[in-house]
Amino acid sequence: MSLTPAEQKVLDRIDEDLLVRVTQDLVRAHGQNPPGEEAATAVALAAAARDLGLDVQTSPVEPGRENVSITLAGGNNPGLLLLGHTDVVPVGDGWTVDPYGGLLRDGRIYGRGASDMKGGLAAALIALAALCGTALTGPVELAAVVDEEETGKGIRAYIAESKRQYAGCITAEPTDLQTIIAARGDSYLRVEVHGRASHAGNPDGGANAIYGAAAVVAEIERLHAELATAPHPLLGPATWSVGQINGGTGGSIVPAECVVVADRRLLPGESPTEVLADLGRRVAALHLEDRGLTVDLAMPMEMPAFETADDTALVRTTESARLAAGGHPMPLAGWTAACDGGYIARDLDVPVIVLGPGSVTTQAHRANESVPVTELVTAARTYTLTALRLLG
Repeated sequence: MSLTPAEQKVLDRIDEDLLVRVTQDLVRAHGQNPPGEEAATAVALAAAARDLGLDVQTSPVEPGRENVSITLAGGNNPGLLLLGHTDVVPVGDGWTVDPYGGLLRDGRIYGRGASDMKGGLAAALIALAALCGTALTGPVELAAVVDEEETGKGIRAYIAESKRQYAGCITAEPTDLQTIIAARGDSYLRVEVHGRASHAGNPDGGANAIYGAAAVVAEIERLHAELATAPHPLLGPATWSVGQINGGTGGSIVPAECVVVADRRLLPGESPTEVLADLGRRVAALHLEDRGLTVDLAMPMEMPAFETADDTALVRTTESARLAAGGHPMPLAGWTAACDGGYIARDLDVPVIVLGPGSVTTQAHRANESVPVTELVTAARTYTLTALRLLG
């Protein structure tokens, strides 16, 4: 679908220089999580929105951590939600440029969060600015929430307070500007094995918690292999991965405690509660109590998966907008990463896609992270055009 003169007029309002400056300002604002330093990014985003004449609301999630909601008013029909997060992962090592410098070089902006996902936030904000003064049947909102990189406190607080209805949600995470219609979810599981300490010279006088944890890890590995036999057509299989083990106090002491932390990627329709219960059944079948051991299981974080049908109005409209905005032909796809969009799909029953500038596979969470300016512009044009066509 080609652009109409009215659509072209709105797209012509997108200011590339302003888009670059906003992206740089957001990159220069610190936002590492952990420990939860999103405040500077939230302030910078809110200030840029107010300068553009947009309505800004902030909502505290925890002390010093606020969600930001930026809204362009429209009619009374369901609106379009543009979703993002203000936190970034820690800087880490290996940088050859200033991770908070916002360097513009050879058509790319460098810095922690440039791809994941301050570029997406900037593109969404500039899209709202371009839409100002346009008659729409519903509002367009940019929700920028805290804590996406850790436990999802921001999105859960946002949903608890949400009163608007939405025709769709675009999560502006980095997808190389490909339209993503399904994404895996994620959960963290914590396994605490409790035993009894004794002198290592008499190991049978204790109950070795590390041995029990090793049995649990082996069971998790078997579970991972079983899941590999049932892949999702777009997302591949659900997965298990043990990422951390801590136990014992010294080589000459039978360990009384051991903790295993595992990552479990979720497929659409999977229940985190049932995943936890299934692991509980598997651990019970190990009969660790016969060794004098007890086990406590917990799931401190869960982020739901989602899948949106390819024939929904949101998918069809966004994909046509992406192509008309200058995006390259690419198939609709799945995403093995997880994002806050899963909460919107599950808890608000709103169709969700993921589409944004930058790359989750080659840029996000890496040293010298960057985003191409051309992708920022195409993203802003895509969000603008989607709003025009979905809410026109």
